Amino acid sequence: MMRLALASWLVILGSLAGSAQQNQLGQQPFPALSPEAKAQLQQVLKRWEQQSQSMKTLECQFNRWSYDNFAAPTNVPASKAAGIIKYASPDKGLFKTDQLVFFGGLDPQGQPIFKPQTNQYGEYWICNGTQLIAFDRSKQECTIQELPENMRGKNIVNGPLPFVFNLNAQQIQERYWVRQVASNDPNIIVVEAWPKLQELRAQYKLVQIALEKATYQPHALLMYAPNYHPQNAPKWDHYEFKEIKRNAVAASFQQKFLGNFIPNAPPKNWKIIRSRLGQQPAPPNQQQPTAPQQAQAPNRVQG
Repeated sequence: MMRLALASWLVILGSLAGSAQQNQLGQQPFPALSPEAKAQLQQVLKRWEQQSQSMKTLECQFNRWSYDNFAAPTNVPASKAAGIIKYASPDKGLFKTDQLVFFGGLDPQGQPIFKPQTNQYGEYWICNGTQLIAFDRSKQECTIQELPENMRGKNIVNGPLPFVFNLNAQQIQERYWVRQVASNDPNIIVVEAWPKLQELRAQYKLVQIALEKATYQPHALLMYAPNYHPQNAPKWDHYEFKEIKRNAVAASFQQKFLGNFIPNAPPKNWKIIRSRLGQQPAPPNQQQPTAPQQAQAPNRVQG
């Protein structure tokens, strides 16, 4: 099942803006936009960028419904997750799943039953500015990837969840074919992003982002599996963000805010796997870390 996990974000981090022109494959998956549609899109992207880049700290809850019509009935998620996202500009972040349950059949009234599974905890990763660290709680392993100098600081916002953190309108358009699509809710703007780069298309086929029209904050995000097909491979993830707190931390308390979600080290009995971004990981040890066809777009984003 496709996930917005550390592996996906590492791939995006490796896709610097300059490589976009060299790695574009295929053609735009939807008809050319009219001049009016282009102008409207640019206005949306610019206002979205302004909102996003004004964010210094963020804390929010998320819910995720993962659909796979071969693993659960139609319109019933194969799994449900809940967790937390935290971010501090320019390069600190956390994504942690706190609850994860799976479809376990239907009750006598035909209602879906969801149950946890042994040793299935969901994703947990952080970025501390110099490292990307993934905690595999089922295996009790910690994977630490050192970031090259050119991916530290502000450049790192090109990677983790670029549709939520510090959006850059120009870079998004270098990496994705973007268009605005119709919304059933006048208070919601829906934008689609189809990846141009092969390394991104290996992670997902397209992303749909629902923005609140009043604030241009992301309200929901849908990510479709690389081989998504409504009949042959009906797999997608639906994220919704809630209890969003933007810039709620004063500068004098930001270090405390960071300390609350960036641990100094994993548990002492965990295995440590080290590598540099783009290299094969080293063997585990017990050392502690230092600090195209015509687009057939799904239409599931609702207001």
